[in-house]
Amino acid sequence: MRTASQHHLMYYFSSRRGSCKFHQAIKPRVWNSSQISFTGRGQSLRFPAPIRKTRLFVISNTDDGYACAPLLEEERNTNNVPTLESEAFFSEWFPPSFLWRGLSVLVLAGQVIIRILKGKVHWGNTLEQLERVGPKSVGVCLLTSAFVGMAFTIQFIREFTRLGLNRTIGGVLALAFSRELSPVVTSIVIAGRIGSAFAAELGTMQVSEQTDTLRVLGSNPIDYLVTPRVIASSLALPFLTLMCFTIGMASSALLADSVYGISINIILDSAQRVLQSWDIISAMIKSQVFGMIISIVSCAWGATTIGGAKGVGESTTSAVVISLVGIFMADFALSYCFFQGAGDSLKNCV
Repeated sequence: MRTASQHHLMYYFSSRRGSCKFHQAIKPRVWNSSQISFTGRGQSLRFPAPIRKTRLFVISNTDDGYACAPLLEEERNTNNVPTLESEAFFSEWFPPSFLWRGLSVLVLAGQVIIRILKGKVHWGNTLEQLERVGPKSVGVCLLTSAFVGMAFTIQFIREFTRLGLNRTIGGVLALAFSRELSPVVTSIVIAGRIGSAFAAELGTMQVSEQTDTLRVLGSNPIDYLVTPRVIASSLALPFLTLMCFTIGMASSALLADSVYGISINIILDSAQRVLQSWDIISAMIKSQVFGMIISIVSCAWGATTIGGAKGVGESTTSAVVISLVGIFMADFALSYCFFQGAGDSLKNCV
């Protein structure tokens, strides 16, 4: 057996990721405490390596007559160079889906605001989405509002009639519809109908790489896909809320007159005495905020979809759930800001 510097050697450097193999006349040299260099025929290789305690021994290779000098697994790292174990840990770590999706909502909202302020909006797509959110959603919203109004009317009339407060029924219904029921019910319907569609569409485009195609063609997916949906939802929901409020009050008045014998004029007069302009404005502000929440959450969940068709279904369901939770949280925060303290609205109709 001869020394490594006199013969052709085959060096194997094994690790968890693979191995490096040199099969020619090479001379190993150590430049300093953290570099190893190999110089051979027409090439020089130099790479940093952590200082480690190793054992080097030569084993005769009976197949080709050369010697094999394997570097054993390191026993201790003495110069604080990151080891393969730490690199493998960070390469395999992935943040939870709720964390990076929640951050994506904030990032997407900021990008939408910036693009709107810069005027980079695809107006053709915006009008198309506005028609989809507004006129095509009127029927289901009005139908839902009518039945919710009649259900609440039954509960209020039964109790208020026993107390002799027939003239306050219209005022109570008007306050309930304008401040809470109309914006919340409308937003729930839109979240189930439009928000799920937004998430499914963008999720399908994401898993089929259509968004990458838009980037290749020079279009920004934020301008073409997200911003029109956010603008359409923010503009359509206030008008839908006003229509739902009108239909809800009309259905309540008709039920009270036809079933319980309370005149429509009494209901409408009580509502007119109680309602103020701020009640309607607050309902529109709430619905506009709810529309932004629905569109941004749905688009963010769709744009971060992974996993094919199964991922699209999970993103759609999760987008609707998160949108509803966001609506209720925002409703509490806005109600607390708009209607603090004791109210005196009903004193006008008593």
